[in-house]
Amino acid sequence: MVLLEEKEIFFIIKPNLNEHLDFKEIFGNDKPITLEIGSGKGEFLALYSKFSPERNFFGIEMKDKRILSILKKLDREKNSNVRIMKLYVDKDIMNYIKPASIDEIIIFHPDPWPKKRHHKHRLFQIEFIDAIYPILKIGGILKISTDDLGYKEWIIDLFDKRKDFESMYEDGISMIVPDDHFWTYFDEVKSKEGYEPYFMMYKKIYQPW
Repeated sequence: MVLLEEKEIFFIIKPNLNEHLDFKEIFGNDKPITLEIGSGKGEFLALYSKFSPERNFFGIEMKDKRILSILKKLDREKNSNVRIMKLYVDKDIMNYIKPASIDEIIIFHPDPWPKKRHHKHRLFQIEFIDAIYPILKIGGILKISTDDLGYKEWIIDLFDKRKDFESMYEDGISMIVPDDHFWTYFDEVKSKEGYEPYFMMYKKIYQPW
């Protein structure tokens, strides 16, 4: 992938398997870490980090075209608290991120794979939740949004079966846009198609070890 030279400061080369990222070394401080899985075109990451200098933001994206789009939106001064890594997100994410090192995880508009025969490709599976659970601190927050009714119900059902996460919303969802949510490209596209996002938020409530 060809990177924009002046934006290379934001890009992290994927470490070797089982070589955990050192966020203190990467950011040069101990500020809370927000991990965005699937940063898309980068609107949310660029805006959230700009208005939240008290936090560090780490975005994971797989597609080169999207990474370039994100980098174009980042400014050295306004987004100095942002880093991006190219990584395929699956249950192996815990091989790269230390246990209890993340304060907040954001996953907005994951691919819903609406056809039943494709449900096995959905990001949210029991194994994936098991993988992200240990990297969150106790009390850490997981924020999710989807415009797909079936996927919303799928995600809620997965979390309803667990005792290690607690929903922060009554009935598991909210249709009210959170105060700290910044409208993204995917929000805009789906809104024009007549779909409104469902917001879910879960808190890690205990550590079993």
